[in-house]
Amino acid sequence: MPPHPDPEYRGRFAPSPTGLLHAGSLTTAVGSYLEARVRGGQWLVRMEDLDPPREVQGAADAILRTLEAFGFEWDGEVVYQSRRHGLYRAALDALRQAGLAYPCTCTRREIAAKARRGVDGWVYPGFCRSGPRNDRPQPAWRLRVPEDPVGFDDRLQGHHAQALSTDVGDFVLQRADGFWAYQLAVVVDDGEQGITDVVRGADLLVSTPRQRWLQTCLGLPHPGYCHLPVMVNAAGEKLSKQTLAPAIRPEAAARELVGALTRLGHPPPQGCGTLEEVWQWARSNWCLERVPAGPVMV
Repeated sequence: MPPHPDPEYRGRFAPSPTGLLHAGSLTTAVGSYLEARVRGGQWLVRMEDLDPPREVQGAADAILRTLEAFGFEWDGEVVYQSRRHGLYRAALDALRQAGLAYPCTCTRREIAAKARRGVDGWVYPGFCRSGPRNDRPQPAWRLRVPEDPVGFDDRLQGHHAQALSTDVGDFVLQRADGFWAYQLAVVVDDGEQGITDVVRGADLLVSTPRQRWLQTCLGLPHPGYCHLPVMVNAAGEKLSKQTLAPAIRPEAAARELVGALTRLGHPPPQGCGTLEEVWQWARSNWCLERVPAGPVMV
């Protein structure tokens, strides 16, 4: 059954301009877009361009042109994280004043030499929790995490929880090179934009407890979460720019869209030939309960 209309629903798609859209990112965009439209809500686009060394020149504009060519229509103006440094600085200042964030002068090598592996890299051992270990002039800033587990109910993946203190450790909000960490920027942006529901790939499921805790620390509401299946290649690797996933082709938009819908458990019938026909069928038939939870091979 289709979900009840919810005019307060605000979803978003937040690509990073480190390359062009591929089949995995298209599938995520399709699921996010359809859930917002079928719920009668808004769908925003945010460009996560906070890591200039990794960005590909012209990728941001190419991503937007590709979305338009595929028939996506977003609400409001596109937001660029690179223009929102003041919001991130204000959030970090508030956490510092509350005693929740502290400077860390540890190098990656120092951490790796003493730390153990957790759910997403090295678990920070807390070396600088009581004060910086040395006088390096440019520290990173970390958030203190709780001892108790942080959990939530995902609409597709079920209940998910982490003991942040042992699974992750105090995590970075601002890197020592001055760049803002993804965890801080995404939480601040979702809060400032009034995002009520986050529909994204399951590769980010591991980040969600950190984001929930940061939302609590900043006094922000918790959006609902739905993590769509990860798209993998024949080797079982997540489809990404790092695994050389090919860019989707706007000139074959209808075929590419059919492929994305099929991966989401919604194969359109043979009669859908044009892009408009595929979208019309998708809007009339989208049902989150039909989407697989586990990885899907492309």
